[in-house]
Amino acid sequence: MTISGTTHLYGIIGHPVRHSLSPAMHNAAFQALGLNCVYLPFQAVDVAAALNGLRALGIDGVSVTIPHKEAVIPLLDEVDPLAARIGAVNTIRVERRHDQVVLVGSNSDWQGANQALLAVTALSGKRVVLLGAGGSARAIGFGLQQEGALVSLCSRTEARGRALAADLECHWTALAEHHGLTGDILINATSVGMNDPENSPVAVSLLDRFSVVMDIVYAPLTTRLLLDAEARGCQTVNGLEMLLYQGAAQFELWTGQPAPVAVMRRALYQASNNVLA
Repeated sequence: MTISGTTHLYGIIGHPVRHSLSPAMHNAAFQALGLNCVYLPFQAVDVAAALNGLRALGIDGVSVTIPHKEAVIPLLDEVDPLAARIGAVNTIRVERRHDQVVLVGSNSDWQGANQALLAVTALSGKRVVLLGAGGSARAIGFGLQQEGALVSLCSRTEARGRALAADLECHWTALAEHHGLTGDILINATSVGMNDPENSPVAVSLLDRFSVVMDIVYAPLTTRLLLDAEARGCQTVNGLEMLLYQGAAQFELWTGQPAPVAVMRRALYQASNNVLA
């Protein structure tokens, strides 16, 4: 593809974004479908200035990552209802309506988690224990409920955990007291295990009570939690699958075309291997 004045520009804003895997995934998708589009990482410390840049420079859409997912909300013109309820936006599309530039916020993180899980199990009626009370846990919790799953929450910080459990209208348990938990699906939405392959958020014996275990951490790709779960015979889902499917949802929102998921998966795993090597 030759970049020209007619090339549509997308990207990711956050701090830091230098090692983001999203450019590899989205650019592979654009190339596979022959779209005149490119996706770039934009280091953005000042989020308000970054959004003004979107309006001024003709950029068509961006992914939003740490630390701006919540901060962008009051700066947007429109936010879809579920993203507003989650309280975080990870996708912005730039719409040009007559003489106005309109920034519309959405959240595809919950779609990423749901689709990654739906590839291996049904969700409706399933009992899901969700570890964590941060932004990722919040998006995943609301998304699971959209699919009819029965969510219970377990976290380290009581105040934050109880607050999220109240919003989800679900049960909360302290992570230190996780030994009595049981269900169909266990999801780690904490940072436990990130860059530390020997650390797991739960005791190995707990995993016998679940048939599916998902970890949203992808560095390392196979965390201690997933290794323990595989040894116990659980079906496992790694964090790159969530990243893949949230990216596919973004791609479809921006382009209106079905995402080439297989192409995006290959590019994502290859980029991950290069970064983590």
